[in-house]
Amino acid sequence: MKRKIITTSDGSKTIQIEDWDEQYHSKHGAIQEAYHVFIKHGLSLFNKQPLSILEIGFGTGLNALITWKESVNFNLDIEYTGVEKYPVILEELEGLNYISELNATTFKDGFNEMHQAPWDSTNVISDQFTLIKQKKDFLEIDEEERYNLIYFDAFGARVQPELWTEVIFLKMYNALKENGILVTYSAKGSVRRAMQTVGFTVERLPGPPGKREMLRARKVLDNKKL
Repeated sequence: MKRKIITTSDGSKTIQIEDWDEQYHSKHGAIQEAYHVFIKHGLSLFNKQPLSILEIGFGTGLNALITWKESVNFNLDIEYTGVEKYPVILEELEGLNYISELNATTFKDGFNEMHQAPWDSTNVISDQFTLIKQKKDFLEIDEEERYNLIYFDAFGARVQPELWTEVIFLKMYNALKENGILVTYSAKGSVRRAMQTVGFTVERLPGPPGKREMLRARKVLDNKKL
């Protein structure tokens, strides 16, 4: 499928899949969306503890970069697992501008290392940030009670509805530790209902620029699950 680099409303770039009219990040602001959904409503809820994060859709590495950058501010030691079946190619990465837009020059080498790091191995990016990249389908995820936080950043249900089903969200529920949290930019009613069916407690929150709402789900063990 044809892909191109586009500039989003906050000046940061992302990759657009033209055949789908779908972007890796919001066209209303890639960096703004990442901070609003995954940092403000996810990472910021955790303080001064080792933290295990699963990202569904490693993609451009933007969410991983911002999480690493913010781990210093939140004083968190993070093990970050990013799952991606179709990795972004080098030519596309070179067209992105996250380091300059984030004023993150000191993170440049580490960001490059994230993308060059081998798959399915533990890669120490810094004293506080360890990365594990897994090249596989989301249906192959089978961890049990491993993660504190999930960034669910798959392509939208309009183009890949199979990624927003009870089958997938049951895997997410099982992968989370007790009281773990899943955050996503989506606010579709069908997505919320799928989460609730497998046992999540779900809340609607104000969305990032361009979206009225988003969802945050919690694994509360006294809820009934499938």
